[in-house]
Amino acid sequence: MKALFGKQFLIIQTLTTIPNLKPFNSSISNCMRNGLVEEAQKLFDGMPEKNTVTWNAMIRGYFQNGQFQKAESLYNQMPYRDIFSYNTMVAGLMQCGDIRGAEKVFEFMPYKDVVTWNSMISGYIRNGLIKKAVQIFEGMPVKNVVSWNLMISGLVNIQELDLAEEMFKEMSTRDVASWTIMMKGFLGEGWIVEAREIFDAIPVRDVQAWNTMIAGYIENGCVDAAEVLFHKMPERDWNSWNLMINGLVGSQLISDAMRLFIEMPQKCQRSWNSILLGLIRTGLIKEAHAVLEKSSLYDVVSWTNMIIGYFNIGEANSALKLFELMPARDTTAWNATIFGLGETDHSEDGLKLFMRMKEGSLFLDESTFTSVLTICSNLPSLNLGKQTHAQVIKVGLDFFTSVCNAMVTMYARCGNMDSALLKFSSMSNQDVISWNSIICGFAHHGHGEKALEMFKQMRLTDVKPNDITFVGVLSACSHAGLVEQGKYYFDSMKDEYFLPPTSVHYTCLVDLLGRFGLIDEVMSILDQMRKDGIEIPGSVWGALFGACRIHTNIKLGEIAAKKILELEPSNSGTYMILAEMYLGSGRKEDAEKIWVQMKEKGIKKQPGCSWIEVNNSGHVFLSGDISHSKFSSICSILNLVYIEMEIEVLKPNVASFQDTDVSYIQ
Repeated sequence: MKALFGKQFLIIQTLTTIPNLKPFNSSISNCMRNGLVEEAQKLFDGMPEKNTVTWNAMIRGYFQNGQFQKAESLYNQMPYRDIFSYNTMVAGLMQCGDIRGAEKVFEFMPYKDVVTWNSMISGYIRNGLIKKAVQIFEGMPVKNVVSWNLMISGLVNIQELDLAEEMFKEMSTRDVASWTIMMKGFLGEGWIVEAREIFDAIPVRDVQAWNTMIAGYIENGCVDAAEVLFHKMPERDWNSWNLMINGLVGSQLISDAMRLFIEMPQKCQRSWNSILLGLIRTGLIKEAHAVLEKSSLYDVVSWTNMIIGYFNIGEANSALKLFELMPARDTTAWNATIFGLGETDHSEDGLKLFMRMKEGSLFLDESTFTSVLTICSNLPSLNLGKQTHAQVIKVGLDFFTSVCNAMVTMYARCGNMDSALLKFSSMSNQDVISWNSIICGFAHHGHGEKALEMFKQMRLTDVKPNDITFVGVLSACSHAGLVEQGKYYFDSMKDEYFLPPTSVHYTCLVDLLGRFGLIDEVMSILDQMRKDGIEIPGSVWGALFGACRIHTNIKLGEIAAKKILELEPSNSGTYMILAEMYLGSGRKEDAEKIWVQMKEKGIKKQPGCSWIEVNNSGHVFLSGDISHSKFSSICSILNLVYIEMEIEVLKPNVASFQDTDVSYIQ
């Protein structure tokens, strides 16, 4: 008894001599809350005296900032602990997934309160151990409403609604959170009637309960019911207005959303941009632009969305004008404009804008370089692509998968497959786009075997092929003449990967079979497409027409040509090839009829176009165009090349030269 009295006296004496630590402890908590861990550590280390609150603040702060090992180390150094110390450790260890560590602390605690038990339940639920959570819940000596809410919420999250409802009915006392959790569970399953019954039964509803019901109505497509409930709310917060406005926008009720926005007591930029984006997505770009100009509530996001909207409807000039009028531009606005120009066949303007962006010392991110590399792919411009690659390395963005994919695509489209493969192989993470780029690149340049080899490597990884992968694979089979493999991969796409064939896949297969004269199989595919209710597109008829041209099948070629012209009446190439086929088979009159039809319909053959890059400068040539400054010199060089080619052709046939038709040589 004397010893006990002495111990109590020592504690009282210690408490009276310890200085006021509250300001220090508050400073540590504030530092930790704001991520200033080192500053908190310095305060802690410099304190001459520390109490349990000090240690607890440091431990909790370490957990808040993800420094779990330091938290555990400091906990082990504590001279004495209170219930808050234990609860902080249990919650923190559960948060970082150290379930066994939390269980050990829980097991050796001298005293447990309801918070301790709730921390264990919450931790088990967080880590997906619902059965253990139930065991702890059932073993609790005393449960509060938080305990019940945690369990019901956990069951709702794993869609065990029946068990959640049973537990909900067992509760002796409920708060508004209990009702809201149950209501949210029903709404998540689309049980709107049951959810509304719960909502109506809530004794006292808070704003969160009203918002949950409104959000549930909107998510389940009942926007009218949501709006009725919204207008019945006794009070609304920012989230209430935002939910309702976004719901109306999502249902394309833009005018209603604008009306509600006008009524909104505190205007929100996010809601305004949502309305503007709704107008843009429904194709009402001009209307959105008019609204933007009339309102003073706009920011860089509003302008950028408008620019994207104009690009989406193909009005690149309007998008560019809007970009130039922007009062302030961020990197996203520049990126959106550069990308849009590249996608709407204004690649050179996109590159000029990129040069301006660089000159303005703006921040260039991965999206910037992805867009520029894509433009280099579309041109294609290998020298500019290489320069961009060098800049990517210089700014340290060559680890982004999207940028690396754009590089692989750029090199592949520019015909430099060695560089494309080198970049692909150096990537730390290859996704389906990476594999598609390299497979389609090899296929496009006639390296069918190499493309198929890359596809085999892809199948050994965790990356699943998609429809574009099989376009590359089937093209590769066509280029390599692998008929049986092509048919195998076509079936594999449907049966193994459950990818429905598109018109592009059918076109590839018809092209493959047609090249090798397997016309009967081609006709079977067309019949199967009709049976499956698939409308045969012009590309498939085009592939069949190409096969007929190769194998001089005039009769079937006429049918294919007729089908193409029904779908594409202005397809000059079809007229020209059909006329060529008639001439080749001696049907000059039929060929002339084709030319007459073209003239009557005003259809002109599109001039052939080619271009070459010399000393970083592009030179474009159109068929029949003699305007190039070096035209005469180029013709002279080409004539020399033709002469050399004729000499090389004639060399092996000198013995039979006397028998050659002189007029042919001339």
